[in-house]
Amino acid sequence: MTSQSDAAAPPVQSPVNRLVLGTLSGPSRLYWAIVIALALVVVIGFSAFIYQMRTGMGVAGINIPVAWGVYIVNFVFWVGIAHSGTLISAILYLFRVRWRTSIYRSAEAMTVFALMTAALFPLVHLGRVWVFYWILPYPNNSHLYPNFKSPLVWDVVAVTAYLTVSVLFFWLGLLPDLAAVRDSSQGRRRAIYHILSLGWQNRHEQWRHYARAYLCLAVLATPLVISVHSVVSWDFAMSILPGWHTTIFAPYFVAGAIHSGLATIIILLIPLRKILGLERLITVRHFEAMAQLMILTALVILYSYAIEGFTAWYSGNRIEGQFALWRATGPMAGLYWSMITGNCIVPLLFFFKRVRTSLPVLFIFGLVVDAAMWVERLVIIKGSLSHDFMPSAWGRYAPTWVEITISTAAFAWFMLLFLLFAKHAPTVPISEMKGSLAARASAESEAAR
Repeated sequence: MTSQSDAAAPPVQSPVNRLVLGTLSGPSRLYWAIVIALALVVVIGFSAFIYQMRTGMGVAGINIPVAWGVYIVNFVFWVGIAHSGTLISAILYLFRVRWRTSIYRSAEAMTVFALMTAALFPLVHLGRVWVFYWILPYPNNSHLYPNFKSPLVWDVVAVTAYLTVSVLFFWLGLLPDLAAVRDSSQGRRRAIYHILSLGWQNRHEQWRHYARAYLCLAVLATPLVISVHSVVSWDFAMSILPGWHTTIFAPYFVAGAIHSGLATIIILLIPLRKILGLERLITVRHFEAMAQLMILTALVILYSYAIEGFTAWYSGNRIEGQFALWRATGPMAGLYWSMITGNCIVPLLFFFKRVRTSLPVLFIFGLVVDAAMWVERLVIIKGSLSHDFMPSAWGRYAPTWVEITISTAAFAWFMLLFLLFAKHAPTVPISEMKGSLAARASAESEAAR
């Protein structure tokens, strides 16, 4: 006798079910080779972290006056990467943008995994990681409370709230598809997906509550896109260092976060659609739409760069003026102009349709934008710390092999999580994809009439 959940579940024989659930079949040798290679890199990075923890922070390049280095650069970078997932899954959902359907699941997964990666770096930077609880806002017997006026405490609250909402939003969207995987599985695999799907039976009443909860979480997540990276920018803007103490940082950081997040989605989805055979569901039109959105974010970032230089001149502050000139013409000029080229000039080539519809070009440009955005974070952090008010306090900073190893392991950790997700959960929403294809077919039939 067929159970109620089996009878109510979407038919596995449908083309969308067969295509999407087929991606969860047994992994190939190439998949296992990539997973093992990434896991080895993660193990090497963890070994470098253990070495740093046992030896001391002296093995890192950070020192006086540059007390923030690559670890904080990575933290800001990964928090930024996480923002575009919420942009696509929440904001575009509220505006009923149709092209988000095929890609928002991967974007939400990217958000969760990028936040999990970003959360590691304050602990790595802390050095004495076993006393991390001192940065948590909680009462204790010694009557010592964290300084709530510190932006570092704001980071803990903002990132924790964003991670919580992102995980809930991600899991809620997965429920119908986890139930579809459950109904097409057997044995232990079926039992696991039965627990993960939380008893989803595809009933009308469940869909009604699902739609309301999803809308509420989308509305809740939308201001978090703006607030979280604004809080991260205040880590710098609340100080008085030249190059940091400016009101442009909050919108500047948010635009840069969305910019780098869109580039990362393009980098992830171009090979993923080929490996999983999802060319029919993730089309060139989706990548073209993301490229067009990157034109907007590139123009916002270009405006921010211009306003930053204009403010340094117009303010009449000699310290700000000389710092802006030093950053553009001094030892960091190569990094400074490369970040402007990669973040602003290269994405403007997406104005040409031939460029934004070529997947190899999009993949390369995505790598360029992500690299330039990482360099931007390095220029912001290293620049102001190494060249502040007094020439006697100027210094230099270069990352050591320990920092480079741990940073490389972070990228491997992120890719490893994403690959494991792609083989254990549908990367394309089955139920919404059916509705999107049905609407597209209806529109085409109406146009044919």
